[in-house]
Amino acid sequence: MKVALVTGANKGIGLEVAKQLAQKGFQVYLGSRDLAKGVQAVEKLQAEGFSNVEAIALDVTDEASVQAARERIGQQTEVLDVLVNNAGISGGFEQSALGSPIEQFQTVYDTNLFGVIRVTQAFIDLLEKATEPRIVNVSTSMASLTLAADLTSQSYPTRFVAYQSSKTA
Repeated sequence: MKVALVTGANKGIGLEVAKQLAQKGFQVYLGSRDLAKGVQAVEKLQAEGFSNVEAIALDVTDEASVQAARERIGQQTEVLDVLVNNAGISGGFEQSALGSPIEQFQTVYDTNLFGVIRVTQAFIDLLEKATEPRIVNVSTSMASLTLAADLTSQSYPTRFVAYQSSKTA
């Protein structure tokens, strides 16, 4: 059985990705910074007939949490076939380059950029053991520098610079 880890999997896109991977027969670890919410997501999937899902506490901004998740998954499997870096935060809207505090940028970047790096580095050894490893980094069209700079776009005056730049990075 192939194994997948999806970060930010207790709701939204992450939960749907976890469900689709489970439908394809993967053992899926649903990473969630709030384990109780991860357990609720697993219970929902189990009620739909999936037994190949498990919640795991994983806060991508916390090195100790990432390492604990790596250790726990590593105790159950020697191989990780798929890593889906889905966890992300908006940082609150609206944002501006000159008006948003540096702390807002740091918080958003810690999840959306450094979290991806932190998790990928922690799990790369398990991925390297897979015959066809995959890393999927979930982004957004808002990360497009071309779209963000389009003066004719309806959303041009609305800036989400911390979020957009973190997802671009």
